[in-house]
Amino acid sequence: MSLSDVSKQGRANKAGAVTEVSKWREMLAIFIVLFKMRIVFLLLMAATGGAFLAAGGWPGLGKMTLIWLTGGMAASGASAFNQYLERKSDGAMGRTEKRPLVNGDIPNPGWIPYVAGGLILVPSLAVLPFNPALTFFLLLGAFIYVVIYTIWLKPRTLLNVVIGGAAGSAAVLSGSAAAGYWNEPGALLLALILFLWSPFHFWSLALLYRDDYTRADVPMLPARTSPRSAAWWVLSHTVPCGLAGLALVLMPVLGWLYLAPMVFVTAVLFLRNIQLIKDPSPAHARKLFMASNYYLTALLLFMFVDALLPFWKGI
Repeated sequence: MSLSDVSKQGRANKAGAVTEVSKWREMLAIFIVLFKMRIVFLLLMAATGGAFLAAGGWPGLGKMTLIWLTGGMAASGASAFNQYLERKSDGAMGRTEKRPLVNGDIPNPGWIPYVAGGLILVPSLAVLPFNPALTFFLLLGAFIYVVIYTIWLKPRTLLNVVIGGAAGSAAVLSGSAAAGYWNEPGALLLALILFLWSPFHFWSLALLYRDDYTRADVPMLPARTSPRSAAWWVLSHTVPCGLAGLALVLMPVLGWLYLAPMVFVTAVLFLRNIQLIKDPSPAHARKLFMASNYYLTALLLFMFVDALLPFWKGI
């Protein structure tokens, strides 16, 4: 074999390897969207917050692994069910028309309900013998998201995300259940915060895509009322959510390290909502949507930092 032949073969092998890597990346990207891994990560952060509050700090590596494994599987399964059931309406919306069940990346989706059901049931039933409370909240979160929100409420009522937000609350309580104290007051308060946060988070996003929801005939509140009225509805949730977030400082595990930044991000959240009421434009809706993301991220991040401080000092 000549040197030129060796060179050609090397380039062919390299091209084949690049193609294989590209295929794996494409497949990974498809499954990240199908299982809504960004939302799953957020739910796991909420569950971690519930565990920290229930344990009064670091709950231990074993319990954290239990939370992330069981919660991640159940949330992924519920998310896949959601996309499978909404694939028709997703195709009518610009925001979701590129999802893999719409654009043909997954041409034969009949297997999805079985895999999704397994992801929910296997971890939930596996922990039943030693932690029935965790089983209950894992199944409750999936049931709220798939049955109550996706199948029942979303196609029928303007207030679908109000009740649907309880899926995030169930995630928090699954974390506190894994830590051994599902009804710890701080965890219950965090569950309330997630319940209040979900509507104004999704309504501010829906203000950006009012035409999409109208075209898909999904009765999302901002699509069935005026933008200014929707902005007032948003305020009805940002105010109690912000106050509940500040009230978390009353929990023994938290202090000034949590409170100081929360005062700032809460003020920004209220300011963005007031701006939206004054001018319910897509630009202000986008700013409020981003502020809602920053708010919850800051709340959970500074909660972790403050709660872990005694643990770090003891190392």
